[in-house]
Amino acid sequence: MPNCWEKGETEILGERAQLALDTILHKPVKGIPSWQLFVMQHDHIEQLAGVEPGEFKKNPEEVYIKYQRNIGTCLLDQFIPMNALTMGEKGYEGATYGATTGASEIIVDGITIDSPEAVIEHLEKVVFPGIMASIISFDGDAFKKRILDENRAIHEKLGPDILKTPYGGIGMPGFRYGRYGYEYYFMAYALYSEVIEKDYSLQADLALLQNQSMAELFLQGLLPPLYRLDQDMADGRGTLVNIESLDRIWFPHFARCLEPLLNTDVKMIWHCDGNLMEMVPRLLEVGLKGFQGFQYEFGMDYEKICAMKTNDGEDLIIIGGVSVTRTLPMGTPEDVKKELDWLVKYGPKTGLFLGCSSSITPGAPWENMVTLIEGLDYYRTRGRD
Repeated sequence: MPNCWEKGETEILGERAQLALDTILHKPVKGIPSWQLFVMQHDHIEQLAGVEPGEFKKNPEEVYIKYQRNIGTCLLDQFIPMNALTMGEKGYEGATYGATTGASEIIVDGITIDSPEAVIEHLEKVVFPGIMASIISFDGDAFKKRILDENRAIHEKLGPDILKTPYGGIGMPGFRYGRYGYEYYFMAYALYSEVIEKDYSLQADLALLQNQSMAELFLQGLLPPLYRLDQDMADGRGTLVNIESLDRIWFPHFARCLEPLLNTDVKMIWHCDGNLMEMVPRLLEVGLKGFQGFQYEFGMDYEKICAMKTNDGEDLIIIGGVSVTRTLPMGTPEDVKKELDWLVKYGPKTGLFLGCSSSITPGAPWENMVTLIEGLDYYRTRGRD
């Protein structure tokens, strides 16, 4: 169903934001739009924003927005201006440690997570009743208002030249290693698959309500038609669990909760960490339209993926990025330039964005950052020539 975004009724958009929207809609464009950069080194943020040293800690949101504008960002979904405050010159300096970041003991709702059975106990005693209560109390109108208010408020802060697409709102079943830790969660996954599937089923039941509401917003043209689904499900070796087990107990619930959105014009894409090649054709079969965040060094075949098509035969939406684990921190400016050229050469002819593969952690050489920004500007203003 056409909406105001598809019909071009978006006179509030600036030139860069319009470039992003036209690219999402696969319209002919000259330039290649830039996706947001997640810069984590404070002095880099400040130099890119054109502010004095130390200003980021004093006014993180203001400086964050300035640097996104200055580097020519066209598209931004996840708005996390405070995230870099957890970083110092040598990396993470957060005050606390969690289940996957070195906690010496994991206690959730009074239950010590020291075995797979403890994971199951917490799921059955706490999580499942909580999800069912959320399903009963779900208020679609309040949900839609919150999503719209949040997205509009951020869009106003960013200004007309950056297109703010929604992030948060679309639900799906997810792994819970962030709560229980990798070891005991995946032991529970292997030993008690029927309970884990019940968790995915309940998550999908709640997500279906959320996604019906999100679908109404997209159908009414109240949100730009792009959404990045974000869940880390692989490492450098492949998926964190056997792909056949995902086929049995995860993909069916994932697919059914997205059905309302698949009947709209929103283009859902998947954030890739690790080697997700086994999941790529399955995600496209469900109805997703593209990918972001490739770790090429782990086997993500960018060229092969970019040659694929959606179920409708369209080019994929691809947010191609210079590698933040290899090229940007350890390469030369020439390496950065070559990788950008390679991303453009093999990227889809329509639907391509450029940026970085993930967050740019402290330590990337400044000269590489300069080359990256200059390269993004070149392709944004001149395109493929």
